[in-house]
Amino acid sequence: MTGIDPLVRCEGAARTFGGGASAVVAVHGATCEVRPGDRIAVTGPSGSGKSTLLHLMAALEKPTTGRVSWPGLDRGPVPAQVAVVFQGPSLIPALNVIENTALPLVLAGHPEASAQRRALECLDLVAAADLVDSLPEEVSGGQAQRVAVARALTVRPLLILADEPTGQLDRTTGQHVVDVLLAAVDGLGAAVVVTTHDPTVARRLAQQWTMRDGRLSTGPQPPPVPARSVPEGSTP
Repeated sequence: MTGIDPLVRCEGAARTFGGGASAVVAVHGATCEVRPGDRIAVTGPSGSGKSTLLHLMAALEKPTTGRVSWPGLDRGPVPAQVAVVFQGPSLIPALNVIENTALPLVLAGHPEASAQRRALECLDLVAAADLVDSLPEEVSGGQAQRVAVARALTVRPLLILADEPTGQLDRTTGQHVVDVLLAAVDGLGAAVVVTTHDPTVARRLAQQWTMRDGRLSTGPQPPPVPARSVPEGSTP
């Protein structure tokens, strides 16, 4: 592993669900790399395979054929230093906000006190420190997504994979979630891959890939839209 190795590399990676006549190929032979500092948007219609591609990159799915590797990351049973922000509700209902945010560190064996200190730093970064004692049912959709971003940041990831992070939010709330996500990514020096239907969100990232019918295409890269200011917070 070196500092210039790709964080994740897909080589002809395909994923098929089911078998026989009912088999569905979600991703056809995707070949791509994500390198340190990359800012990538993956666009395409619903059902085009965007989420499955991210799940392959995160080792949440195994390729049916082809290969996915993580040359630039520590490698155990799963690739370390990868964090995922999901589209739908992902907070555990029985845990309050700070417990949800600290959970990845607690599960990794960190003492609860230090895990919660780090969680509070990350919640402050996304302007959600005032929600620490709230249960998921007591926060809005936008607040819940900011908490999900904070939870992803706790492990100081080198690669963040965000699957339609604004898909269930109104435009203003969604733009704020993107603001805090990109500001946090900049602070960490991490790479980020965001799947999105929203062209405004896609233009915020320097590289744009597209998926259609499970096939990945990369092409000319438009300049990103400058990031907007966000509330001051702790350094990740």
